[in-house]
Amino acid sequence: MPDFKRTRKTKIVATLGPASSTQAMIKSLFEAGVDVFRFNFSHGTHEDHQKRLTMVREIEKETGRPIGVFADLQGPKLRLGTFKNGSIDISKGMRITLDSDPAPGDEKRVYLPHPEIIDVLQVGSDVLLDDGKVHLRVVKKNKDSVETEVIAGKKLMDRKGVNLPDVLLKVSVLTKKDRLDLEAALDMGVDWIALSFVQRPEDVTEARELIGNRAKIIVKLEKPSAIEHLEKIVELTDAVMLARGDLGVEIPAEHVPSVQKRVVRACRQAGKPVIIATQMLESMISSPRPTRAEASDVATAIYDGTDAVMLSAETASGDYPLEAVSIMDRIATDVEKDSLYRKIMDAEHPDPENNAPDAITAAASNVAATIAATAIVNYTTSGSTTLRTVRERPSVKILSLTESLAVARRLQLSYGVYPVHTADVDNFGDMVRKACKVAREQDIAQQGQQLVITAGVPFGHTGSTNILRIAVVD
Repeated sequence: MPDFKRTRKTKIVATLGPASSTQAMIKSLFEAGVDVFRFNFSHGTHEDHQKRLTMVREIEKETGRPIGVFADLQGPKLRLGTFKNGSIDISKGMRITLDSDPAPGDEKRVYLPHPEIIDVLQVGSDVLLDDGKVHLRVVKKNKDSVETEVIAGKKLMDRKGVNLPDVLLKVSVLTKKDRLDLEAALDMGVDWIALSFVQRPEDVTEARELIGNRAKIIVKLEKPSAIEHLEKIVELTDAVMLARGDLGVEIPAEHVPSVQKRVVRACRQAGKPVIIATQMLESMISSPRPTRAEASDVATAIYDGTDAVMLSAETASGDYPLEAVSIMDRIATDVEKDSLYRKIMDAEHPDPENNAPDAITAAASNVAATIAATAIVNYTTSGSTTLRTVRERPSVKILSLTESLAVARRLQLSYGVYPVHTADVDNFGDMVRKACKVAREQDIAQQGQQLVITAGVPFGHTGSTNILRIAVVD
């Protein structure tokens, strides 16, 4: 059996696109270290995504390793209309009206094809365009338009994105396009659905009603209002992505690092996977090496304790997709070898809840460290036992055995988890024997080494973890 066991615990997410659309490249990315693949539904056709997913599943069968996949929905992306000449030059103090007239714009006015924005803007509201390169402020409001003053910026081009840091829009998180993409993605059998531009807890509830049990939800944190409702949103979702691009436009740049730490901490406390994303190795879109600042940024996310780090255009459309994955793998591996990293992970453990499963999983981490076990083994039906263990950020690998391939795929997103899809067991003795056998076959433990095993008896009941066992591999 090929060895696809990662030495690191932090997971890598990579986006597939034109630069990574062949089976050979996707397999090479997986072998280089990718644990979960992201399909960006802002680009490409349903047929494109289906072809890539088919390739991923074929690689999964060939390698015998579960591979996670998530569909990232575009969300209500807000954009300006067009200009007569494709762009205009602007300067501080200029006045530009944003209106509901679809005619091409000029230096005095431009079409804003979102009446819901004009409805909620007020005098004093800030409007950021082109990822914050242009800053407008509303100075006058009319029935179907707003007059703005240029605070900063030099050029404005067709269809640039609109960010509204001070405004809560009364729009659904799922556009008409998103609903079509959602059904297509669910029919394909993706493991996760990522929701873009979530503003309120109600956005998660709305999506859950449509998705049901067909996939798990990743909430992308891109709006200041979502950060204000962080704890409730984390409670309602299954995982979180901190998408620092749009968020970094709408909140001051100096706030992003502290928000990152707060988000990671909240997700760890709740036992939900968290992904740090956007611009991690952006220079590698066109360069074979990252900048030192980018390497430090990836390392900081890992020191923070994130479950996963993500590559976007680096692997979707960049010139060096394999190199980007390889350097991210090396950074994560190097950080996790640092004694300071272990001290940071051990310095703060979430308080266990007042129940047997939490008590058992918290104890398993301590026992594994005390006896120098090679792994903690979970038997899990839904993944909940493993996610409880992940909260502890144990110093050893988490070998998660499950009869559900869907659960095994989803667990690839979680810190330190090595999921194995295997038949269930009928009794406690079989459980211990199988745990030792799989650990040996997967080269996680050798003869004479010890495993810490947790499970729930009777078997097959979600959230019933009530046994901890130390076993010696024979």
